[in-house]
Amino acid sequence: MSETSDGHHDGFRSYFSRDQLLTWPNLVTLLRLACIPLFLWLLFIDENRAAAAWLLAILGSTDWVDGWIARRFDQASAFGAAFDPIVDRLLFVVALPALIVDGSVPLIVAVLALLREALLVLLVPLVSALGMRRLDVTWEGKTGTFLMMFAVPMFLGAASTLSYAAVLSWLAWIFAIPGLAYSWYAFCFQYLPKILQASRDRA
Repeated sequence: MSETSDGHHDGFRSYFSRDQLLTWPNLVTLLRLACIPLFLWLLFIDENRAAAAWLLAILGSTDWVDGWIARRFDQASAFGAAFDPIVDRLLFVVALPALIVDGSVPLIVAVLALLREALLVLLVPLVSALGMRRLDVTWEGKTGTFLMMFAVPMFLGAASTLSYAAVLSWLAWIFAIPGLAYSWYAFCFQYLPKILQASRDRA
């Protein structure tokens, strides 16, 4: 095996090493991933919008929890840095279409959120082709995702039989507007410029 391939192999092994995988933040992220089917079951099979909304809100809050654990106990890892946003995005792209089908989220909110996610996914091959290891998540991008993680279940809760559904309707918009603003700001003024700069540097 060549020196280059040895380096690549060693890098791959270190990326998926025991120390990289077996951390508490990664466990929290894995639990979030495992709860996605439960959310779909609550929404469509059990037809319990209130329970589905609460579960979605809890899953959204765990996104902050795993980040806090990683910083507090020095358990940040390269694998976790990639795994966490992937699960966030997956939860997002599963929950929003589900709520569109359910009719419990404003279409404009869902379309704007999903369009941004679709554009990010389409840019992944370009990021790889340009030799960028990954597109690091910025504070604005993370904040936008965090706000939307609460706005979406609030829209669902607002369409449920919860006694405070009317309050959730107002809160959902209070979270959704800045959430979309931060998300699109990060895409247009942080992620996209980095990719364009990398493209110019490679030319």
